[in-house]
Amino acid sequence: MKVKKYTASSLPEAMKLVRADLGSGAVILNTREVQAGGFLGFFTKKNIEIFAGLDQDIDYLAPKKQAVQITNKPVQKPVQGEELTQEIRQLKKMVHNLSVQNKEREPMPEFAEEWRTFLQLQELEPSISEELIAQLNSKYLSFDKDEAQGYDWNKWMTDWLSARMKKSDFGGFHYETKFLNLIGPTGVGKTTTIAKIGAKAVLKDGKKVAFITTDTFRIAAIEQLKTYAEILNIPCEVAYTAEDFKKAKEKFKDYDLVLVDSAGRNFLNRFYIEELQRIVHFDKDMKNYLVLSLTSKYKDMETIYSQFKSLPVHKVIFTKKDETTTFGAILNLSINHGVPIGYITNGQNVPDDMFEADAEELIQMLLKEKLKHD
Repeated sequence: MKVKKYTASSLPEAMKLVRADLGSGAVILNTREVQAGGFLGFFTKKNIEIFAGLDQDIDYLAPKKQAVQITNKPVQKPVQGEELTQEIRQLKKMVHNLSVQNKEREPMPEFAEEWRTFLQLQELEPSISEELIAQLNSKYLSFDKDEAQGYDWNKWMTDWLSARMKKSDFGGFHYETKFLNLIGPTGVGKTTTIAKIGAKAVLKDGKKVAFITTDTFRIAAIEQLKTYAEILNIPCEVAYTAEDFKKAKEKFKDYDLVLVDSAGRNFLNRFYIEELQRIVHFDKDMKNYLVLSLTSKYKDMETIYSQFKSLPVHKVIFTKKDETTTFGAILNLSINHGVPIGYITNGQNVPDDMFEADAEELIQMLLKEKLKHD
């Protein structure tokens, strides 16, 4: 396969270059955003870079002719019973595989290729995006041209993705338990998020709220949470040990909501999970929300989730939406692991810069990014 690189200011322009040079049989190998121009890092602009190739081995599906060899073999008995059934099954499988290969060789509609490239840029997992594009292509080919042009493909993709998410449990905390524990790695914004949830509970819902922090590794984190507590006129306890945590729970037993700010550590190391379990009592009266930053790599998010899920993790909160335009990780984690999303935060303002997650709205948040590329 001959591989070439194409660069343009937008995704459609890059796709036009590929089609003009290689034709409809081109295969998109990789797509990414790159920075171009500028001086000392300033005044740069984003370009789209596509690596594409033309598969020249188009005869790979053709059966190869083999020489006929005549040998003096004894006449075999006719295939009967189970052997015949097995041979028929194998023959059907061969025919099916050949059919699938031929379909894969058919050129996809232009808009399907553009969606595939966009979903790659959004870092949607290939296991999800390739199935989606295959289903989209199959749906497209079932229509005539006029029907396909008038079809609401955005809604179709929203419904397809939504059906694979555990959307019934999406949304924020609704006081189903007394304790809400926010867990997660360092630097994702747990303390600010706790302040947002606490402020909503006090100011909008009129609840009796208290804070507990186990983040004794960072003095600044304790002072930050105490400052929020003073502003909201609510109590805040610091738990250095398991006994401290037990006393704080007892002290706040008559409160409507107790928000726990767990220490942020390097939770890629299992030791810190076990250390957290020694201090915090993870019982049935506590919900655990894992806080992750949308600016992190999805593979790291997945590893952290796997470390925490034994607690268990009831929902995920994604922070720093305002610092990225890539949202594939939200769908990846929800679809691949069946975990519902609680909140999305999009700024530092307390309590305003946070909203409850809704599956369809999150999908639209991702799909609407394509309009900025068109």
